[in-house]
Amino acid sequence: MSVPAHPKGPRAPALSFRSVGFEAGRRVILKDISLDAEPGEVLCLLGPSGSGKTSLLRIAAGIERQTAGQVAIDGQEVAGPDLFVPPEGRSVGLMFQDFALFPHMTLAQNVRYGLHEFSAADAKREAAVALERVGLSAMSEAYPHQLSGGEQQRVALARALAPRPRVLLMDEPFSGLDSRLKDHVRTETLRILREIGASAIVVTHDPEEAMRMCDRIALMRDGSLVQVGDARAIHGRPADLFTAAFLSEINVLPGIVQAGRVETPLGVVAASPRSDGTRVDVAVRSSGVRAGIDPAGVRAKVLERRFLGSVEQVLFGLEGLNEPFRARLRPGELANDVHDVFVAVDPAETFVFERTEGSV
Repeated sequence: MSVPAHPKGPRAPALSFRSVGFEAGRRVILKDISLDAEPGEVLCLLGPSGSGKTSLLRIAAGIERQTAGQVAIDGQEVAGPDLFVPPEGRSVGLMFQDFALFPHMTLAQNVRYGLHEFSAADAKREAAVALERVGLSAMSEAYPHQLSGGEQQRVALARALAPRPRVLLMDEPFSGLDSRLKDHVRTETLRILREIGASAIVVTHDPEEAMRMCDRIALMRDGSLVQVGDARAIHGRPADLFTAAFLSEINVLPGIVQAGRVETPLGVVAASPRSDGTRVDVAVRSSGVRAGIDPAGVRAKVLERRFLGSVEQVLFGLEGLNEPFRARLRPGELANDVHDVFVAVDPAETFVFERTEGSV
């Protein structure tokens, strides 16, 4: 069975999940996932541990078999109720967080390992091309232990790309790198993916990484899709309190709607079309808090402040709130000797949600 082409264009999605469910024993891991990755797109599966993102990736690879739904690659079904194509028949590349390089093999041998369907001469040539693409052709006879973490990651990428897969699947590929190296390796990986026009699915728990790398983000929670879209759309219009809290540091205020406005311990912070008396949760990003000595906003007391380089993290005490109110201010925005201030919020960094139990 073939999955129809995506309505956005004549080409079928590079990878499609249709109503995919997955259970292990009595535990439900994935619930009714429908998602497409377009040709040449880098799509991130983002979410906390246990959200199901790695299980979805393993189902795409054929390492796990879903218990409901279908998976298709380039419009051709590879897994469904009556069909299961094993991993080696799916034309997918895999990159794991530990790189999984063979220590007793040279870099060239590691890259050639997955080229079973090539002749010896063709495998050698394709491995050389892949290593050149990641800038390691001069080290083809070196062994993994002789490389830095970033170089090992590039070898793993070369090995995954050498068979020229239709889709590259990457499971937390940068988690083992230190923060200084991570930015460089991510940038290089993205450059290579763009250069060859590969479709890629990247699993990550890091919202900033997802926003830096991906064309679209699929945010997951408890085995379900919460929101799918580009970084600007999800960040600017979070679907719920969980999404707002996962993407950035927030304060959560209790609110009540009166005469079309949302009243909180910070005063009126937003408009709302909800009925009078509706109780809501108000999320205020810490980056959207302003503080100063001018009487604009509500009175607050500085409880703690930490200089973090490009920002200063400040905790305020506000009347009516049991928890400290957090802000990320520009260094110098608040004088060091100031303790009593006025706090206000940016409406563009403030979001109103229906109050639900366990929403964060």
